[in-house]
Amino acid sequence: MKTRKASTLLALLAALALFAAACGSDDSTETVEAADDAAAEEVEEAAEEPEDSGSADQPGEGKTALMGRANWSSGYVQAQILHDLMEELGYDVSSPDELEFAPDLGYQTMAEGDMHFWANSWYPGHLSWWEGERTDGTSIGDHLERLEGSLMPGGGLQGMLITKSWAEENGITTMRDINDNPDLVAALDSDGNGLGEFYGCPEDWTCDDIMASQIVFAGWDNLEQTQAGYDAMFAEFLDKVQNGEPAIIYTWTPTSYLAQAVPGELTMWLSNPNSEVLDDSNPLGREGGAEYSQRRDDGTIGYTGLSDDTCLQGPDGCQVGWLAADIEITANKDWLADNPAARALFDEFRPPLIDLAIAGVALSNSDGAQADVEAIAAQWIADNRALADEWLDAARAAA
Repeated sequence: MKTRKASTLLALLAALALFAAACGSDDSTETVEAADDAAAEEVEEAAEEPEDSGSADQPGEGKTALMGRANWSSGYVQAQILHDLMEELGYDVSSPDELEFAPDLGYQTMAEGDMHFWANSWYPGHLSWWEGERTDGTSIGDHLERLEGSLMPGGGLQGMLITKSWAEENGITTMRDINDNPDLVAALDSDGNGLGEFYGCPEDWTCDDIMASQIVFAGWDNLEQTQAGYDAMFAEFLDKVQNGEPAIIYTWTPTSYLAQAVPGELTMWLSNPNSEVLDDSNPLGREGGAEYSQRRDDGTIGYTGLSDDTCLQGPDGCQVGWLAADIEITANKDWLADNPAARALFDEFRPPLIDLAIAGVALSNSDGAQADVEAIAAQWIADNRALADEWLDAARAAA
């Protein structure tokens, strides 16, 4: 088990190294080494209880915090770490697994006050859910606050992976290359309907809506998105890739899926021309659809920070076609106003991206039960006690 974990971890670190550097990661070598050691431990080993921070000040004492999480496992550990830190501040915090939602229901529930916060927002895409209208005439977003800069600003690298051998054999660098070549389309057409299939997103993850808009915007009229449970889709994709068969899938960081796909060896990131990167024109006319744009107001188009070792070079170089999303905390506005200590903690909470990716590998090598999530989170806090105490001290000072 430990040998398997070590090889998977090395693959993940190699896949993330360039991205972390391009995002301006300031994680120290000591932090990465500490996370490496933690990931190599068996998940089944009981994590030690965190040491007392030395302060008896608990600003959350007597207060309830209804915390939720999104329904993708790569966000479980970061949510649990935040949950445990809130408990250290004295809050009575619900277990995140008791309020697990897809984004559509998640933002509605937060707006209604039945969930106070979560650590699983992907912006700008998730801003589309803010525009939903409530029965009182207000919008969902009127009742929410985005903690900008919290958690992982620019930490959500995302895009499309393709079987490396198939791409190289056929000179593929972009989705356009496939869409315009009948033979390549046919290689992806498993049901005989004349459309090449690629693995996209489950129907309630927002990235599926972005993908549907992208297809229309770019005019990929010979391609279609397959939607199902992500684990099942990824298993099919990985099987095809390992056999050198044609396959394409959407994926993201931080996640253990990337370690299994091994960009640069088994797969490569696909590129797109800048002109085909989705803008705010909302080609499907969906509510909030302008927020699906993969361009920023400062002129940034998609993401171009990967090297040619892992990313195919299209007409505009490596252009994955998706922004590196800001993974942030969102909270109910009224609840947040009543909890300055929580706000301060949220503002400070930034576990290193690589640490969370390694935690994802540990979770994928476990049974995936809530007990495993809790053990991994507790171990991270124990291994990063000084950093956690800095965040907690800031929260206590704000109270």
